[in-house]
Amino acid sequence: MKNILSMADLTKDEILNIIHKAQDLKEQGISSIDRKATVANLFFENSTRTKCSFEMAERKLGLDILPFETNTSSVQKGETLYDTCKTLESIGVEALIIRHSENEYYEPLKSLNIPVINGGDGSGQHPTQSLLDIMTIYEEYGYFSGLKVLISGDIKNSRVARSNADALTKLGAEVMFSAPDQWKEQISDIPYVNIDDVINEIDVCMLLRVQNERHDKGQSYSKSEYHVGYGLTKERYEQLKDSAIVMHPAPVNRGVEIDTNLVESPKSRIFRQMENGVFVRMACIQEVLNHKEEKVKCHL
Repeated sequence: MKNILSMADLTKDEILNIIHKAQDLKEQGISSIDRKATVANLFFENSTRTKCSFEMAERKLGLDILPFETNTSSVQKGETLYDTCKTLESIGVEALIIRHSENEYYEPLKSLNIPVINGGDGSGQHPTQSLLDIMTIYEEYGYFSGLKVLISGDIKNSRVARSNADALTKLGAEVMFSAPDQWKEQISDIPYVNIDDVINEIDVCMLLRVQNERHDKGQSYSKSEYHVGYGLTKERYEQLKDSAIVMHPAPVNRGVEIDTNLVESPKSRIFRQMENGVFVRMACIQEVLNHKEEKVKCHL
């Protein structure tokens, strides 16, 4: 595949292919790219996990990373994202990883001759987060068909919710949402449920970060009110099945989306998700660079 932009674009087989490649990388050790390549990470939104995870993946693959800082780039002079990317392509960068606050920022970039991996676009899509979530679930269960997955929290503003709703439904899981009324949005016909009605029957409890930065004034709950109404409390945790797992894309607002003592509880896979993120991103980078190389060979 040339680009990895949205989970809606990936077929079931393509998703599983990336997951299996990531598992091989995790189990068999590091696998570098056969040739030297230079990549650039363009992060127009703050990030710890995604940016550092991509950088670690790139280093493990033996890639050169061209430093790029948005606050010192010509974007500050009014340069368009397309022109910035075209400049990087022109000087020899062979792949771009981009996070941007604008939904579908990548549409004008599809004409580039180098691949783009979406590191998150506004409240739209976050494909590599979804892929690492899928890998974590697959490691636990080995299948998706019939699994009950509850995604609870700020659905309206969550690219994670959209990406996982698309992908997990495609893979055969039964996905449910839980959210306050003002943070609900209809996505892929996913039903909304009361968390307390399903807590004892779900296989995956996925909490979402409350995205206060995307809310209009007056929309936010107090921390305690949200935690009691929609978070994973100790009482709800005790009702989970023994085989159930707890997930969160992080950063975690402790005591809000999840009780602070449950972040590293036996059922939690939050830090496993972060670990898997490196291998998923290695697999994604290999996929797009190999596609670019195959395309070049075809033209020779």
